[in-house]
Amino acid sequence: MSPVVTVIAPGSMGAAVGGRLAEQGVKVLTSLTGRSPDTIERARVAGLVHAEDKEIAASDFILSIVPPGDAIAVAQRLAPQLTASNRKPVFVECNAISPPTAERIAEVIAPTGSAFVDAGIIGPPPKPKGRDSPRFYASGAHAHLLESLRAHGLNVKVLDAPIGAASAFKLSYAGVTKGLIALGAAMFTAAARCDLSAPLAAELEQSQPGLFAFVRGGTFNMFPKAYRWVAEMEQIAEFLDEAGGGSQIYSGAARVYEQIAADWERDPDGAESIVQLRSFFGK
Repeated sequence: MSPVVTVIAPGSMGAAVGGRLAEQGVKVLTSLTGRSPDTIERARVAGLVHAEDKEIAASDFILSIVPPGDAIAVAQRLAPQLTASNRKPVFVECNAISPPTAERIAEVIAPTGSAFVDAGIIGPPPKPKGRDSPRFYASGAHAHLLESLRAHGLNVKVLDAPIGAASAFKLSYAGVTKGLIALGAAMFTAAARCDLSAPLAAELEQSQPGLFAFVRGGTFNMFPKAYRWVAEMEQIAEFLDEAGGGSQIYSGAARVYEQIAADWERDPDGAESIVQLRSFFGK
């Protein structure tokens, strides 16, 4: 029989992952209490079914896919129901969080009797009816349990490592990719203020075409997601503090994304930072 999988929450990644599982015949639950009409419609289109926390606690897997700043709260919210449930789902922490945060969430889940898997998602949301899938890197003593979802459309890669390793892997990857986008956004905005957008863009396109193309595409895709990346950069800063240095780079990147997120929410078409970045790339 197919497992019952809960995806919290049905954002762009969560709904797409849930949709991939639903396409494979999996019953996918989610929580829509207090969610916006857009989110409710996204979940409906993906084939996700609303459930209360008691029913969620009786599923086979819970995939927590939320903004990093909400990760601990999700575990704390579900812990009483998981404790009371006769069935014990596998709680899969999929968010961009630091290893210490992953360990704190594991400590919340441990007394409930549910197995805990530390996971990190790398890659874009899967497309409906497609064959692509982001990679779910998993670590911890129960990571192998997630492998059963390979048969239902997810690309699972198990790391032979303890809890925290998958989170560290995810943050290491995101620190390179999203860190480069933050660096580019900061410098492109500074160049625009000095009326240097055109010559700098031309030089980068000539001498660093791969880097220019990557940052260009990443910047335009980033605008509506910048608010999510603030906490992610702060988690990377925490990770680097533990690893021995470089945290201030990502604390600064968090402030870059914080400003862009505020500008996007206030005026996506007219805010200065958005206009400057678009003009840099000729859009």
